[in-house]
Amino acid sequence: MVRNLPLPARLTAIMPGMNSFLVVVVLGAVVAGFVQGLSGFAFGMVAMSFWVWVLDPHIAAAMAVFGALTGQVMAAVTVRRNVEFPLLWPFILGGLVGIPLGVVVLPNIDADVFKLGLGILLLLWCPAMLLTKAPPTFKPANKLADGLVGLLGGTLSALGGFAGVIPTLWCTVRGFPRHSQRAVVQNFNLTMLSVTMISYLFTGMITREMWPMFAIVVPAVLIPSVVGTRLYRSISDTAFRRLVLGLLTCSGLGMLAFSLPKVLGN
Repeated sequence: MVRNLPLPARLTAIMPGMNSFLVVVVLGAVVAGFVQGLSGFAFGMVAMSFWVWVLDPHIAAAMAVFGALTGQVMAAVTVRRNVEFPLLWPFILGGLVGIPLGVVVLPNIDADVFKLGLGILLLLWCPAMLLTKAPPTFKPANKLADGLVGLLGGTLSALGGFAGVIPTLWCTVRGFPRHSQRAVVQNFNLTMLSVTMISYLFTGMITREMWPMFAIVVPAVLIPSVVGTRLYRSISDTAFRRLVLGLLTCSGLGMLAFSLPKVLGN
């Protein structure tokens, strides 16, 4: 099986005249970069749906964080992004607590059960909101709840770059306008992914053999991220809400598909 081979071996010939391993890696980065540029999140789940077939889980997680961070940095330097600090700071504060929790605690618990529960939540909640003409929203500000959501986002960031899943769902439930939601989620993601990557480096999760893969991911992510970001400007608030809920539903399905066989196999 391809994923059982040493990483350098996968970079050589897998099929005559065509390295299918590299094709899968690049295709995952391209599609995930475009989706993140369009929606402001979801790089990790989209990329992992490709990479899980050819990469070891810990390598795929590190690459997902790196690729998502690359796209967010590109958006930060090429697109004017608002920083709505009164909305953002509880998420950031909670996320900074959640990242070390994810790095230190989650390796010692069953992460697959955690992902399974989150996947089921997304699969139940998001389609219901899509089918509801007037979905319920929680308008009153609740900084403590925002901070707890940020904590979950930081924890998921350490799991493999899934920082934006729960904050995006929460911003939708809170009824944030499209531009406010994107400002919160993108700036939260940029902060969480940066801290997560630093944590990975200091804890030794980034190994020497991963750097060639990072070099492949960077050019594959850049252009699709920019294209997705420009397309975002042309869609309506309703279309954006449907896009976000649809992606969250797919994220839940992906988490369910990845984690359920492992949980049942234990």
